[in-house]
Amino acid sequence: MSGRARLTLSACAATLLAAGALIPLVEEVGWLVQAAVLLAVQSGVGALARRVPLARTLTVAAQALVTLVLLTLVFARDHALLGVVPGPQAVMRLGELLVAGGEDVGTYSTPAPLTDGIELMVVGGVVLIGLVVDAMAVTFRSAAPAGLPLLALYSVAAGLSDGGAGWLWFLLAASGYLLLLLAEGRDRLSQWGRVFGGAARTRGGLADGLSGTGGGSSPVRTGRRIGVLALGIALVAPLALPALDSGLLGGNGPGNGKGSGGGTISAVNPLVSLQNNLNQPENREVMTYRSNIENPQNLYLRILALDEFNGSEWRSSTRRLTDVPDRLPQPAGLGGDVSVTEVRTNISASRSYQQTYLPLPYPASEVRVGGRWRYEPEGRTLVGDDGQTTRGARYEVGSLVVEPTAQQLAAAGSPPGELSREYTQLPGSLPEVVAETAAQVTEGAANAYEQAVKLQDWFASEGGFTYDTTVTSGTGSSAIARFLRDKEGFCVHFSFSMAAMARTLGIPARVAVGFTPGTMKSNGAISVGLRDAHAWPELYFEGVGWTRFEPTPSRGSTPSWTRPELPTDTASDAAEPSADASTAPSALPSADDSCPPQLRQEGGCGPSQEAGTAVPTDRGTPLGTVLLVVLAAVLALVLPLSPLWWRTRTRNRRLGSGGRTPADAAARTLAAWREITDTAWDHGIAPDDSLTPRKAAARIVRVGRLDTTAAEAVHRIAGSVEQVLYAPEPRPADGLAEDAAAVRAGLRATAGRGARLRAMLLPRSSVRVVWAVADRRTALAERWAGRAGAGRWTTRLRRLTRQHG
Repeated sequence: MSGRARLTLSACAATLLAAGALIPLVEEVGWLVQAAVLLAVQSGVGALARRVPLARTLTVAAQALVTLVLLTLVFARDHALLGVVPGPQAVMRLGELLVAGGEDVGTYSTPAPLTDGIELMVVGGVVLIGLVVDAMAVTFRSAAPAGLPLLALYSVAAGLSDGGAGWLWFLLAASGYLLLLLAEGRDRLSQWGRVFGGAARTRGGLADGLSGTGGGSSPVRTGRRIGVLALGIALVAPLALPALDSGLLGGNGPGNGKGSGGGTISAVNPLVSLQNNLNQPENREVMTYRSNIENPQNLYLRILALDEFNGSEWRSSTRRLTDVPDRLPQPAGLGGDVSVTEVRTNISASRSYQQTYLPLPYPASEVRVGGRWRYEPEGRTLVGDDGQTTRGARYEVGSLVVEPTAQQLAAAGSPPGELSREYTQLPGSLPEVVAETAAQVTEGAANAYEQAVKLQDWFASEGGFTYDTTVTSGTGSSAIARFLRDKEGFCVHFSFSMAAMARTLGIPARVAVGFTPGTMKSNGAISVGLRDAHAWPELYFEGVGWTRFEPTPSRGSTPSWTRPELPTDTASDAAEPSADASTAPSALPSADDSCPPQLRQEGGCGPSQEAGTAVPTDRGTPLGTVLLVVLAAVLALVLPLSPLWWRTRTRNRRLGSGGRTPADAAARTLAAWREITDTAWDHGIAPDDSLTPRKAAARIVRVGRLDTTAAEAVHRIAGSVEQVLYAPEPRPADGLAEDAAAVRAGLRATAGRGARLRAMLLPRSSVRVVWAVADRRTALAERWAGRAGAGRWTTRLRRLTRQHG
């Protein structure tokens, strides 16, 4: 195997070994086989391009183009032109998959399910790193810097795996890099011949030269020893240095405190992926449920509560965990005079949804779930223990539907002192504008309940706020002040701002994170998607407990205890929709389904359209753009093959039969001779017009090292050419095509693999096309000059064109 081929295989192997660090991040490993196949094709294209040889930049460009085509074929075949050409739809599809993959990375914990987006990210990332490594180590012959992209690949995997990329994956990645360096070293040393070759040992046992026994190179063997020693130090050093226990090598960092016998739940902020979920292009289903609740729109699925505000973020406090009781205790603060109904809900989580916290209706009274779960009493949440997640979980929940009246909330007494102190704490960094705005909005309120309702209504409808999920997220003091000033944000801003303002008024408040009730399916089940992710404030009222409010416009449902009671004895009752009309499902899309949130809030959406009356406004990609992309793709594929096509077409035309007259026979003989000289030119024997046909034939036989059969064929055609040129009555020649084929086979047999490949794909004789175009342009210029008259400018133009010809 040649040194360049060995280096190519080493670069491919090094990339795959470094990619092994990604295995702990994904549940399935089939992507690694897919990446290996794409890497092999990509490396093969590079090897062929270097054999031609092409320029280095063209080699990398060819590999990049083939890589794009391969990724399109694997991940966007249905959107590609002809199933393989990456047109605009395919590029858009790849972009959508990358966006979805980024959101999946922020949503799922490791090991994550192999979604289409994550698969494109890992396979495409490995192939891209492989392209960079191959270009640096093989094309540009610099293997040492190629360790940087390999290190980047391992570092990303180690950072995302949270300790999963241990010493084994580091050992594989480092071994791949050492293998690459070794291959380059052997290739470089081999270019020096026997300078570093084996030498006989002296009597004392020392080598006379620089090598040892067995013909192996001493510098290479020494390099292997140094590599093994360095690798061992890299593996052992972190064990002796505590500062490195959570570095690139993984190690055992601080424990999470979770265990089967107790432990705590550390502060976790689940808002990192909430905004990404709301901006998903596709509302992927994360769970379904069935419930016997009368109004499913009030069944929020709560994950956890964020109750600590430190000025930079809202987060959940560190709490003690206990075993899950058979019956959860009575919710804190709930009195016996409040209307309570217990309902049952059966929930099935998708296998693609992997969350440490179990989504539950609030307040849950009983949970039946398999697996290792722990209970946090203060927030009434269930937390996975020892790696337990919601992936594929099926569980049954008994929960309470608490329906207080406005009078009960208004008459609520003072909360317990300890609870009030904990849930009204505010950081000193909170701007004064928050408390001032809260006081202005709630001016005239007689009690805490009226203050809470005024805050909710101000955010939801009266304050001029706009719902926008593209606004920069943030939960700190400055983010709240910016939100109050700009009045643009989504549920995170609305819920955290209302909770902070409620605390300035002395009302205990926290923020719940979870999902809105979801969408009813045709089979009666309710589907919850990622875009149903939501955050809402919970305020505490003694005698009722923690109570939900909804300040975010166009999201969720407004609680009944915050809506004004409508009179029942007025004529306006006739205008109210009947129960049948409001509860009957409709197959038609409502205005709320397609209306922007801000227009929906202002009532500007109008009625729903009847089926068949909607006129599509998206005309898709313009036809001109599609045609230009198709033309560019066709040119990108056709232009590199055009010399091969022209050469094949020319050969068939020259050696084809045509006419039976002596003139036709002479033309065929000269065309066959031109084919012989061009074939020799393609294989590196440039034509010499100063030689006679006999001497030119002898030169082709000598330089091309032709065998007897090919040599006789060349001389036969050369003799026929001399007959045509010099004999008064040329003898007709037979078997011209067979002789030309024999000469071509003889030249290919003695040429190297690279020369044969270049003669086929980039024949030197294709320059005749350029000459023909130049001659045609000269003829046209002379014809135009003759028609225009013989003037000074015409003479100059003729002189220039003749010089060019």
